[in-house]
Amino acid sequence: MRVILLTLLTVPLAIGCNNERFQLKTRVAGNVETRLDTPPVSPSAGHVKPVVVQGGAPRIALIDVDGLILNTPFVGPLSVGENPVALFREKLEAVACDPCAKAVVLRINSPGGGVAACIAMRHDLEQFKARTRLPVVACLMDTATGGAYYLASAADHIVAGPATVTGGLGVVLNLFNLQDLMGMVNVRPQLIKSGERTDIGTSARRLTDGERELLQAMADEFRDQLAADIRRSRPGVVERLETPFEGSMFGWNLDRGRTFDGRILTAAQAKARNLVDAVGSLDDAISVAAQMGCPGGPARPGVVMYRRTNDPARSVYAITANIPLQGAGLFPSVPGIDRAKLPTFLSVWQPELTMERLGGK
Repeated sequence: MRVILLTLLTVPLAIGCNNERFQLKTRVAGNVETRLDTPPVSPSAGHVKPVVVQGGAPRIALIDVDGLILNTPFVGPLSVGENPVALFREKLEAVACDPCAKAVVLRINSPGGGVAACIAMRHDLEQFKARTRLPVVACLMDTATGGAYYLASAADHIVAGPATVTGGLGVVLNLFNLQDLMGMVNVRPQLIKSGERTDIGTSARRLTDGERELLQAMADEFRDQLAADIRRSRPGVVERLETPFEGSMFGWNLDRGRTFDGRILTAAQAKARNLVDAVGSLDDAISVAAQMGCPGGPARPGVVMYRRTNDPARSVYAITANIPLQGAGLFPSVPGIDRAKLPTFLSVWQPELTMERLGGK
């Protein structure tokens, strides 16, 4: 930290045959941080610790789940992310060790993610609930689809925002046939394999009918597993909506269909299918959690988030970045080219097919 003199602008001027240069300088008052060795948000910054983001009592623990859910470190040039599955469990453990926490709000803003990763996180949440007996309220923010909703369904109460996009309860596996593209640049694969289907899913050729049936059966099995867990947590889920629901200006024709066919839903549509309990705000979710944890308590409870020392949080909306720079477009991403980064079965609302590469997949 030091007071420095900044050169703001150096502009060459060409006037006729004379080259002139001028510099505009200004002195900055106060201290300016000039260190370049500040580490990114990562486990190396130490354990997560409670940070008060809203004063009051009783104490409500707010756990944030943001971005794509994959069981992999979100790494890369200038990345500030870490493994969301590991971080989620670490935060649950921190809450379990916090004797002042009376309830938990699970704030979710995610399109979903890998099936295995989402199942692992839901398992951790169920184990946490059984061990601590703390009430858990899920608050669905902008997006909570696929595996993100699957995680939320394990909560005791679900609040969705008025403009939340949820649903998307299906499974997808992204595979690409690049055979023609490879032929255009005179690339010919030469596979040596033992086992007829060892290279199933390769981008070097199209899927055979048998391979497609095999992968389809796997996707259906994973979807059925997710649906069974959601039904177990929410036995009142409406499988197929055939009648109008309150709040729809168009009627039921636009909303009829099966709940688990992968369709996305508004908060009102999700409430009509009993996928959520209420439509409201994050503050509403915090209030519900406070009443569940301490019935008859103050109207404005205190809220803490669990963060690393180099990851500040100053409000209940604070977000920890978990997308690497290369996933945002620094380097070109051609799906299927890098076979070292294998595809995975996803439960995710995924209009962008290369989304899973944000996690290095």
